[in-house]
Order: sequence, then C-alpha cells, then structure tokens
Amino acid sequence: MKKGFRGTGTVERVDFPNKGIAVTDDGDRVIVKNTIPGQKVEFVVNKVKHQRAEGRLMEVIEKSPLETEEPCPHFGMCGGCTYQTVPYEKQLDMKLTQVKKLISDAIGTEKESGYEFIGIHGSPKKSEYRNKMEFSFGDEYKDGPLALGMHKRGSFYDLVTVSDCQIVDEDFRTMLKVTLDYFSKNNIPYFHRATHKGYLRHLLVRKATKTGEIIVDLVTTTQTEGFNEEELLAGFRYALLTRHYDGIFKGVLHTKNDSVADVVKNEGTEVIYGDSYFYEELLGLKFKITPFSFFQTNSLGAEVLYETAREFILGDDKDSLNGKTVYDLYSGTGTIAQLMAPVCKEVVGVEIVEEAVCAAKENAALNGLDNCKFIAGDVLKVLDEIEEKPDYIILDPPRDGIHPKAIGKIIEYGVENMVYISCKPTSLARDLQVFMARGYRVEKICCVDMFPNTYHVETVVLLSHKKADSYIHIDVEFGEGEGKIPVDSIAKRAEAYKPKEKVTYKMIKEYIEAKYGFKVHTAYIAEVKRDLGLPMYDAPNAVEELKQPRKHPTPEKVEAIKDALRYFAVI
Repeated sequence: MKKGFRGTGTVERVDFPNKGIAVTDDGDRVIVKNTIPGQKVEFVVNKVKHQRAEGRLMEVIEKSPLETEEPCPHFGMCGGCTYQTVPYEKQLDMKLTQVKKLISDAIGTEKESGYEFIGIHGSPKKSEYRNKMEFSFGDEYKDGPLALGMHKRGSFYDLVTVSDCQIVDEDFRTMLKVTLDYFSKNNIPYFHRATHKGYLRHLLVRKATKTGEIIVDLVTTTQTEGFNEEELLAGFRYALLTRHYDGIFKGVLHTKNDSVADVVKNEGTEVIYGDSYFYEELLGLKFKITPFSFFQTNSLGAEVLYETAREFILGDDKDSLNGKTVYDLYSGTGTIAQLMAPVCKEVVGVEIVEEAVCAAKENAALNGLDNCKFIAGDVLKVLDEIEEKPDYIILDPPRDGIHPKAIGKIIEYGVENMVYISCKPTSLARDLQVFMARGYRVEKICCVDMFPNTYHVETVVLLSHKKADSYIHIDVEFGEGEGKIPVDSIAKRAEAYKPKEKVTYKMIKEYIEAKYGFKVHTAYIAEVKRDLGLPMYDAPNAVEELKQPRKHPTPEKVEAIKDALRYFAVI
C-alpha cells in the first residue's frame, strides 16, 4: 500500500489514542483516526512507515452498530467529540478496553503480573460537564463571515461556530452567541494566523459547577486601528451582562496577546467588570480560580478521580498516613495535596508552573491547612533540594509522563507505596515498565472518565515495592584457613562471571569506520547477523529501512562486519 492510495475498510478495533484499525477487503490493515469499531470507512493513505500504513478519514460509508445516539449539529466537523454517537456505557467499555490493552502489552495481563484492574468510573455528568472553554475567533472558510468556536477537524485555520455544543451548558452557549453577534455587527477583524494582522483572538469562559460563578476573558491583540477600544470593550461588557444566565457573573476581563503562536498567552490583563477570579468547591474544599489557573475541566469528574486516588492511597486503614510525609509531585494548584493534608503530617507539593504554586499556597490558606508546603521548580531538580524525605509519593505528571532521570530519583527513595495518576495511558504504560524493572509492582489500576464523548481518559495506579517472601541468615568468614573463603578467589569468580558488555550497532559501525575507513549501514549489519543466524533483540533498529531501495552489502563490507562481530565476541 502506497502513499496516496484511496480505499475502504471496516474498523476492526480502536487503539489508544483514537487509532482505528481498518481492514480492507484484501486483508490489509490501515490506521485511521477518528473512527469507531464496526464502521465502514473510506480513507486516503498519507503515511507509510515500516510497512505500516496510516490513512486520513474521508467518509464514514456505514455507521457502526454501536452508533445509536443522535449527535449535536457540529458532530463530524468539530474536532472534539469523536464518540458522541455511541451510548455512554459503550464509550466506557471502549476506553477500558483500550487502556487494558496498553497496560497488558507493556507489563503483562492481570494474571501474568498479579495486579487487579478494577474497571472504569464514569463521569457523574455525561453532557454539559465542562467548566472551561477556550473559543477561537476566525472564519468558517477563507474570507467567510466571522466565526467563534472550535477548529474544524484536520484544519489549522477553519473554525466551526459551536453554538449548540453539548459538552457545555446554556450559559456558555449564550455567551458565545452574544460575543459573536456583538463583534460581527461592529465589523471587528479577527487575528489572521497567516498575516498576523487583526484584533480578536480568543474567548475564554470559566464557570464553577458548584458555586455557579462565571468569569469571561476576551483575548485580543493590541492592533486597534479603525475603532475606539475603550468604547468597544464597554459595549461588549454591556452586551454580556444584560443577558439572562443561570450562573452568577463575577468578572469580565480583557487580556492582551501579541504573540504569533495560536495560544492563549497573558501579556497583560485588565478587569473591565467585577473580579479577576471566582471560587469553586471540590470534596468540601474551596479553590480560588483565575482565567489562567490550572483546574480540572470537569469538576464532578475530578471529585471521582481524587476520591479514587485517595482510596488507593489510604486503603482500608484511614490512619495509614498519620505522622508521615507525602510528596505530591507535579502538584498543579495543589488539589490532591490539600485533600491528603488532614490525614498526614506534611505534604510537599512540587510544580514547575510558578503561578500554580502561588495559587496552591493561597488555596491551602483559604482552607485552613498549615501542613502543606509548595515548591516552584522542575521535579528533576527540586528533589535534590528537599530536606524532608517522603514516606509516600503521589505522581500526577503532564501528558508526556515522568522524565527518565526523575523516575530514577523517585525510585531511589524506596517508599513502600506510590499512586500514579495519568491523563495519557501511553506514557503511563512506558513509565510502569521502568518502575517494575526497578523493584516495584503494580497492585491496582482504575480508569476514571473525565471527558465523556471524547477518547481521553484518566488512569489511577497503585504501586508497591516488592518485599522478599522470606529471609535466610548466613554467616560468612573471609580470609585464610579452614572454613574461610579466600578473598582472591571471590575476585576471580567475580571476573569470570562478569557480564559481557552489550554490543550495539553503533559500536560495530564505529569499529569498522576506524579500522577500514568506510561506513556501513545498520541494515547491512542486520542482514549479516540474519545470515549468521544471530539473535536480533539486541538491536532496536535492526529493521531500519534504507532511504534508497535496498542494496545488499558488498563482500568487502560483509567481511568487515564479520570481523567486528568476532572482535566483540559475538561470533
């Protein structure tokens, strides 16, 4: 199958993240994203790597038997809710299956590795669950009318005005419509990503689920030619505040952002109405939130997530952390740290985002917690500076997981138990392999769905340090004489049983270049090893493809490769 091939196939399964495996009539398999098991789809192959084809979805020819729900009007155009047509219980089954496969492929099945996969907890709300949205200004097509919403699927420029979006409530939809109507009538240009000209960039809306408090932040450039900005913003404030909402308006803000990148960046914020913050509540705790504070986007789902983590941490013994120090690494605004503070001696939170650390300190004071210590900095560096040693570690890293060097430092503490909270199962599976290789075992795993109708899912893992089943006491005497072990013999035996240095392709290539003066391709080394019947597991790039059509090594290079293999005692 070549790049540009257009074909059809039936989606056999979907692997995380959102990778459908479509099987053609000829039995070929193609990865097609944004699909659902059972769909018949049309695709165009846009990438072929290592004999694995990836295709772009062109059309769903036949719906999956799983698709029995009516979607919102924006489904298929908006890049968000892939699973919206699938009943919620089936969505949960799909996510659970995907995570289970990832984990079992990485560390073995439940039976093989001895852990318990508890299942998946659903979100208390299946729709209208989000407490934050970042809408973008643009146009639905080139030179079309002003749009405000989400990017079209697969498009960097085009937008969909998601005025009927179902993952937010009516207050969000009202604010979007009011904003779009106001700036359209005033003919205010949006910021063009190609020309870097224009005014309107983003509309950031946050609404607390528990308190109902709302803040809105209009993000623009400083390009105000052709209109009076003060009057424009006053009119915008009036348009917003004169509409009916179920929630309570706490603030309207204006943020300036002249950066080229398509991100919400704060280069100065002014309050044009009310306050720059509001309050939300989680599990009996109060949190102060600004437009740029990190906070879980599903408040009720976050309660399920943190309750699950707390159950994993405490187990059946609610007093298990009494008098103990807990590390909350990658602590964000300190939500987990504050939940654990009442049941332990001290919680030390580490977070690289300084604003989040400031918020964590403020929230801890707000909740009357004086045993929380928050440090701003990279976990990798901060761990060398903390004087308090942990009895327990909680990990909630960003999507890419834990830095390899940081994992090493975390493991060196040797704590008996850890809880790992992950928003990306692929990086979790990779990190679990490292923990297990270094003496930890996986005890429990549970998924929590924080993002209904999407493929995203959170995963909570309980890790414990392996303990010996039994101990044998042995007395050994070293030295000369009867019953004693000569030290020299120990040294000789150690040298005899010293493991051989792992021979890499890089070492072979460097040896050949130094001795013979020419280079050999990795694929040539692999070919010679195959011909000699040697194992290939020691070389991850053994099947590396040549940039040009495959050529076999010359007799000269074959002999050089064999010489190198003999030199390193491979043959």
